[in-house]
Amino acid sequence: MKARIKTIILSALGAIAAFSAITYSSCNNDKCKAIACAYGGVCKDGNCVCPSGYEGAQCETITRDKYVGVWTVFEKGTVTQSNSYDVTFKYGVGMTDMQITNFYNLLKSPVSVRLKADTIYIPLQTVDGYEIQGTGVLDRDAYYAKHGMLTIRYSIKNTQSGLVNDFGYNIGEPSVWNR
Repeated sequence: MKARIKTIILSALGAIAAFSAITYSSCNNDKCKAIACAYGGVCKDGNCVCPSGYEGAQCETITRDKYVGVWTVFEKGTVTQSNSYDVTFKYGVGMTDMQITNFYNLLKSPVSVRLKADTIYIPLQTVDGYEIQGTGVLDRDAYYAKHGMLTIRYSIKNTQSGLVNDFGYNIGEPSVWNR
């Protein structure tokens, strides 16, 4: 009888130990249990994987919101002298699409751009008789998120004359945009 009680007690303790080990390890392996990702983001290994157009630790930032508004351009091309003017970023159709008005301080139609985090892509396009292409990188102000500097490298070609003005895309100095 004593041996039987001893066996029952040892079996019960073994079961409790096994249950505790499984519970403890499953809690530690579920790194996503307390993480909520916004805008359709999915938690993987304790980090949010954000859909295109969103960023941040929990996908809480809409990427294009940091670009919207007026930027002051300072540039000197391979053909033009130093110039300063304003451009405006506006929302495009998709979450990663935007449009820039007053591009090159000459174009009346907007230039389409695509965003990926802190990089801007200007795909090859023809706008108002000019062929444009380029890329840029955003350097945000650490203390005031609405401020920053974009370094844009682009070329613009007049389709009638063939004259190319380059702003660091192939040669020359990049265009600097601030706000």
